[in-house]
Amino acid sequence: MKIAIGCDHGGVDLKRLIVPLLGELGHEINDQGCNSNESVDYPDFARLVCTLVEKGGCDRGILICGTGIGMSMAANRSSAIRAALCHELFTAKMSREHNDANVLCLGGRVIGPGLAIEIVRTWLATEFAGGRHLKRINMF
Repeated sequence: MKIAIGCDHGGVDLKRLIVPLLGELGHEINDQGCNSNESVDYPDFARLVCTLVEKGGCDRGILICGTGIGMSMAANRSSAIRAALCHELFTAKMSREHNDANVLCLGGRVIGPGLAIEIVRTWLATEFAGGRHLKRINMF
């Protein structure tokens, strides 16, 4: 699977842990930055990742900022994006199974690295259930 990933300065440390995991899991990674702790504007990176997902250049995206809130708000401005802000495993699983989330948002200052890795693993491994859930997604 092709996965675009991006972050702001609040998510750089967590992104540095997730990128190698994606490679270990056999995914193709399209890293859109940022790559330092210097202050940047999160909407710029959300737009880069979401454009790749919208246009089919990547299958899914992962966005990370300090809380994940800003990235999720910026990502969900597009009707083609279903971004889910997840802080634990149940919502990560349900965001895929019931909502077919195509972008995962994480808070680098909210969750620890071990939990973040498990959230990413769960989110990537969970398939969309379809059925009645597809009808609801099509109502957007």
